[in-house]
Amino acid sequence: MTEVEQLAQFVVRADYVQISEAARQALKVRILDSLGCAIGAVEGPPVVRIRAYLEQVGGHPLVTLIGGGRSSPERAAFYNGALVRYLDYNDSYLARGETCHPSDNLGAVLAAAEFAGRSGRDLLVALAVAYQVQCRLSDVAPVRARGFDHTVQGSYAAAAGVARALGLDADKTAHAIAIAGTAFNALRVTRTGRLSHWKGLAYPNTAFGATHAALLAMHGITGPLEVFEGNKGFKDAIAGPFTIDWSREDLERVRMTIIKKFNAEIHSQTTLEGLLELRARGLQAADVARIELEVFDVAYNIIGGGEEGDKHLVRTKEEADHSLPYMAAAALLDGTVGPAQYEPERILRDDIQTLLRKIHVQPAADLSARFPAEMPVRIRVVLNDGRTLTLEKADYEGFHTRPMSWAGVVAKFESLAAPYTDAALRRDIVEAVAALESVSVATLTDLLARVALRRKA
Repeated sequence: MTEVEQLAQFVVRADYVQISEAARQALKVRILDSLGCAIGAVEGPPVVRIRAYLEQVGGHPLVTLIGGGRSSPERAAFYNGALVRYLDYNDSYLARGETCHPSDNLGAVLAAAEFAGRSGRDLLVALAVAYQVQCRLSDVAPVRARGFDHTVQGSYAAAAGVARALGLDADKTAHAIAIAGTAFNALRVTRTGRLSHWKGLAYPNTAFGATHAALLAMHGITGPLEVFEGNKGFKDAIAGPFTIDWSREDLERVRMTIIKKFNAEIHSQTTLEGLLELRARGLQAADVARIELEVFDVAYNIIGGGEEGDKHLVRTKEEADHSLPYMAAAALLDGTVGPAQYEPERILRDDIQTLLRKIHVQPAADLSARFPAEMPVRIRVVLNDGRTLTLEKADYEGFHTRPMSWAGVVAKFESLAAPYTDAALRRDIVEAVAALESVSVATLTDLLARVALRRKA
């Protein structure tokens, strides 16, 4: 068998009984967390434009859009995926050379599972497959340093999860993955320099394409089965050599993914928690002369002003949530980092623009060596009177060493969903996710259709 056929065998063999109780709970935590992120994003400017686009072009009304309405599976995968991703508040997975957001697969897997009339148990299995594929490819085949985006591994993961949700056999699953993996080799420029809406839409677009690929394969369309090892395939053209023995893989990698405590790029989380601890001890933004942050190299390169561009020039939401100086300034000034910190008027206000220029980020080799087992930071604050405050941290609440509890995720869900739902609907969604093994996917999507598209009075 080719390597994609071996991967397909893993996908079709996946079974609910193979998922440990801890992994099942981790999946439910991440589903509820993702749905909170999605509901909190329904008024996001690009999301509103996408809904207008879907209303204009239509789509056979087969599956549910969060907030009401129906469309075709691949368009629902795109729209619901955009909702999960827009706030940049959903989960992450840290590999040494790659960071990804495996819950980006939820929109596609949910659409396929509803289309196929699946149970909540089927949804858990298909999502576990998507998590495993994306995380393991990120482990052994990182592409960021070669100029490609983490959505590249996501094309294989989303297609695998959708194929499993659709109930495709091994042959059609292999072709679905091969089509998607060949077609969606995205450029890292999505997340460098002057950031655009595409930062939050690149993976939803990949999910759209992967769902489309799986539906094509379901109808007998074939793809290049040497997509991994073939001439000009993924290894030859992009990733270089790597090996995964899919016959030995389990469905447990979800337990190593991490939840965001703050509405901020994942590598900022420990820094923000540390600055808020200093704030709770009396640190005030007005007293700050300079803040020096020592971080691991990945954080420096992505959000600290390293290889992916200057992070002191912040004008938009997309630039703000990928600027460690901006997010750190927001934490000190406002005492939190949530969706409100990315409103245009907040981003451009003088207080935060002045403070962020006092924040300087540098990589430290010893901290880099501790990543990704830890997410370390050293904070040094120089005050106007010459005194200094220091703090070093290794992780934050939500990291796999200090996982966020179900109660913590419910509280996050409540805060994000409250403007667009009433208490009864939020309770019903939480209960449906908690008991997902015993409900149908349609039960969950019927609840999601009742989300309001405008803030409740």
